[in-house]
Amino acid sequence: MMTDPPSEREPRPPELVIRNLSKRFGAIVALDDVSLEVSTGEVLALLGDNGAGKSTLIKCISGVHQPDSGIIELGGHSVQVRSPTDARRLGIETVYQDLALFDNLGPSANFYAGRELAGPAWLPRGMRILRSREMNELTRRSIDQLQIRLPNFDAVIGLMSGGQRQAVAVARAAAFATHLVVLDEPTAALGVRETRHVLDLIVQLRSHKTAVILITHNLDHVIEIADRAVVMRRGRKVGETKPKPENRQQIVSMIVGA
Repeated sequence: MMTDPPSEREPRPPELVIRNLSKRFGAIVALDDVSLEVSTGEVLALLGDNGAGKSTLIKCISGVHQPDSGIIELGGHSVQVRSPTDARRLGIETVYQDLALFDNLGPSANFYAGRELAGPAWLPRGMRILRSREMNELTRRSIDQLQIRLPNFDAVIGLMSGGQRQAVAVARAAAFATHLVVLDEPTAALGVRETRHVLDLIVQLRSHKTAVILITHNLDHVIEIADRAVVMRRGRKVGETKPKPENRQQIVSMIVGA
C-alpha cells in the first residue's frame, strides 16, 4: 500500500508537551533547554546526527532517565515519569531498535509479558489462572486493526521475519499506548518490502489518532509520512519544519550545522 504525503490538517490538541527539558551526565550536556509538542494523530520526526540528544530525550520521556529540569505534560497535565513502568502506566510506549521481544514466545505472550490477564482477582497473584484465550483474542484484534498479516499467528517470534517482528512490536505499543508511541529507527536493517510495511503501520497509527515520535536517519521516509520534523544538534533543538521535498536541503543544513 502506497501512502500519500501528509496533508494539511486542522489544529489538534497537543498530546505531549516538553518544556525546557535539560539533562547532564557529569560535564556533558546531553539536553539543553529542549521544548517541543506532539499533537494527537501526528507523526513527529526527530532528527539529528549521533550525539544530538535524540536518544536522551526519548529516554527522559520513557522514564529511563530523569531530567535535571523541565516539565513533561501528557494530555494537558504535568507528569513525573520516574521509570519505564511509570511511562507505560501513563500511556507512553517505546519501541527501541532491539524490540524487547522474547524469541521463544508467540505474539500474544509477547503482548502481555508483564501485563498478563489472570483471575480470579481475589486469589493471590501467584495462584491466579492465566486467561490465555482472552489474551489471544485481544492480540489478534489489535493486529487485525493495524492490518498486519502474520501467516502463522501461533509461531514463536524467533521464527518470524524482521518485518513481522517489528510489526508485532509496533502493534504491542499501539495496543497499550493511550497518549504516545515512540519509534526508534523502526526500519533499520529491514529490506525494502518490510520497510514499506512498517511505514504503512506508522500511517495506520496516525489514522487511529495516536501521537507518534519517529526517530530515523532516512529523510525519504520523513518526507513521506511525517507531519513535522524537529532537528536536534549537540543537545539543543535547532529548528523544525514541514518535511516537504523542497525543504530537504534546509533539514540537512540544520542537522550538520551549516
